[in-house]
Amino acid sequence: MIIVLKPTASPEQIEHICDSLTALGLRPEISRGVKRTLIGVIGDEDVIRNAPLRAMPGVEDVVPILKPYKLAGRELQAEDSVIDVGFGVKVGGGSLGMIAGPCAIEGEEILFDIARSVKAAGANILRGGAFKPRSSPYTFQGLGEEGLKILRKVGDELEMPVVTEVMDPRQVELVERYTDIIQIGARNMQNFNLLSEVGRTRRPVLLKRGMSATISDLLMSAEYVMAAGNRRVILCERGIKSFDPSTRNLLDLAMVPNVKQECHLPVIVDPSHATGRPELIPAMSLASIAAGADGVHIEVHSIPEKALSDGQQALLPEQYAEVMSQMKRLAAQLGRTVPEAHGQRA
Repeated sequence: MIIVLKPTASPEQIEHICDSLTALGLRPEISRGVKRTLIGVIGDEDVIRNAPLRAMPGVEDVVPILKPYKLAGRELQAEDSVIDVGFGVKVGGGSLGMIAGPCAIEGEEILFDIARSVKAAGANILRGGAFKPRSSPYTFQGLGEEGLKILRKVGDELEMPVVTEVMDPRQVELVERYTDIIQIGARNMQNFNLLSEVGRTRRPVLLKRGMSATISDLLMSAEYVMAAGNRRVILCERGIKSFDPSTRNLLDLAMVPNVKQECHLPVIVDPSHATGRPELIPAMSLASIAAGADGVHIEVHSIPEKALSDGQQALLPEQYAEVMSQMKRLAAQLGRTVPEAHGQRA
């Protein structure tokens, strides 16, 4: 439910409404616009329906929210969210988050080498996995905390925010300590305990769409994170399952404008996991920008054939530099920018 306040509603009246809602076991969420202030009401639907909301001083109207994703939906917040991820980089509202780096952190020297090249090309967020959810238990599972330390060192020295995946609620505190953005991978998109746990952190959350997830499934997962208190969620399209084996997954680019109609959160695209084929990544990266994505997530490795994870879908640094140059030119034509990473960690 949304409470629309009168233009003349006083701070005391707003406080009274919020206190009354809290006393009923409901949670008020204030959204202050240029002309109007709204209060979103979250909680038991029966309690909300029976509450005397229209009788409260300062209330002009009460409007039901029809979508189940109340915090992520545009009914409560019409304007696009802009997520500050640190080092001067913002994602959303015309600012693009360009994520690049290897699938897995393999060592300090090679990560420095890759990170320098992608930053020189224009990337403003460095990725690297310390914990790897692999299909086989016998393949490389990541360096764990040692990998996190390497990622943090490289990010600080090159003045870039870093993103890495968390797989288990027990890892959240450790990962939060080292990273600037916490990634929830496709396999964990509906791990609700994990979503709630990262929702209690201070870090922005990069939420990847599950391999068989609908748009509603993705937005409800974002709702879990936001309901726990963390509003800084970035959604990521990384391809969904298909019957066609010619690509690793099916890149659903219609998802980008589709989600943006429903939701105010930024949306980025990962063409590396979506296609699994380096030769398709440049075209799909440009198409993602044209579709309105708030960033592109690309895997890059200096020696793909020796990569310990997903080397077959990684671009070489020089290939990334070329596609990054094309994306920046296209973004400029569309009135969007790629902010340069600089400064210190937030």
